[in-house]
Amino acid sequence: MTNAAELPTLEAEQPAILTLSQLRLDLQAKAPVCRIRTPAGDEGWIVTRHAEVKALLQDDRLARTHADPENAPRYIRNPMLDMLITDADPQEERESHEAKRVLYTQSFAARKVLDHRSRVDAIAEQRIDAILDKGRPADLHADFSMPYSQQALCDMIGIPPEDREELLARMDGAREVDRGDGGAPDGQERGGQDASGDDDGMAALFGYAARIGARKRGEPTDDVISRFIESGLSDDEIGLHTVTLLFTGLAGVASHIDFGTLLLATNPKQRAAAMDDPEIMARAVDEVLRATVGSPVLPRYAHEDIEIGGETIRTGDLVLLDFSLANFDPRVFDRPGEFDVSRTPNPHFTFGHGMRHCTGAPLVRILLQSAYTKLFDRLPGLRLAVPQEELRPHPGGRLAGGLAELPMTW
Repeated sequence: MTNAAELPTLEAEQPAILTLSQLRLDLQAKAPVCRIRTPAGDEGWIVTRHAEVKALLQDDRLARTHADPENAPRYIRNPMLDMLITDADPQEERESHEAKRVLYTQSFAARKVLDHRSRVDAIAEQRIDAILDKGRPADLHADFSMPYSQQALCDMIGIPPEDREELLARMDGAREVDRGDGGAPDGQERGGQDASGDDDGMAALFGYAARIGARKRGEPTDDVISRFIESGLSDDEIGLHTVTLLFTGLAGVASHIDFGTLLLATNPKQRAAAMDDPEIMARAVDEVLRATVGSPVLPRYAHEDIEIGGETIRTGDLVLLDFSLANFDPRVFDRPGEFDVSRTPNPHFTFGHGMRHCTGAPLVRILLQSAYTKLFDRLPGLRLAVPQEELRPHPGGRLAGGLAELPMTW
């Protein structure tokens, strides 16, 4: 067994754009389950292969629950992730998760999402109009990926236009404690609160979102918050769910727009095939979801001992389900390093699996399909304006995933 002092330490950032770190690839080649040290400095297990990730996504012995949430091992320092750790009974946590899934499934059902397709397309067109007015080159991250994601998600969720800037600014402030480097900022204690009163900032954020829900009770519309109201949620519950959806949605959608546009722009034959056939474009979306390195690492805790992959995960241990590694597992995907829009089947885990499958998947697919189609239809010569080697991941600490900048011309 590896001595604790000698454990391999995971990095918080990928070494290069669209590249898996050699350390993680070495761990995958070595074993399906490996003991590691996290970017936050704590010990845990990383699950590297598709079969074991799939098995644990369906295992009720993994949950967000921990007997001592304040001192539970962390993957990274992040107030939103910390907030999700609970000392509730695992069965209670499971029932709460199932109830939330029912609520979200009703709000993000494929039919409801498709009803919004024309509105999503219009938002994409507006953002491209602004890019054309501004002229080339454009920073696609700042000029399209982020504003398109923000406007489309706020529209679907039901954030009134006059509240969006303030709500997003409050969320930015709450996210500042997560610098993305795996370390804790000065003054931050385990759990995500710091001496400057981050607890107060989070409470104010949720309170602001709750007031949005309260105002919408008198003027319900066709959006998620209105469906929350119809489901009987309190204002505080609506505030919590609204902020959670935006936190989890914005960075993920913007990131996949950045990387999907990059992948399509640098693979012209694959792009042409996708643009010629909506069914192939739909497959291209899933291939982007699979091939984008930086898909979620899902942190969970064992509330019973688990035997898997030749290892014994003990009660209370941190378990990291690495979706990116599983999505590149050569035991499941032929030529995983190739971007192939015709790949089928494509059993990637970017949206999780089973009871841990993302209920917002239909919306994300529509947002990405609309973004890629509109961008390359309106800007058919869209290409990088700098060498790919100059691209850098977003440094973190803001409501942004993907790239720091994505300079493109046409």
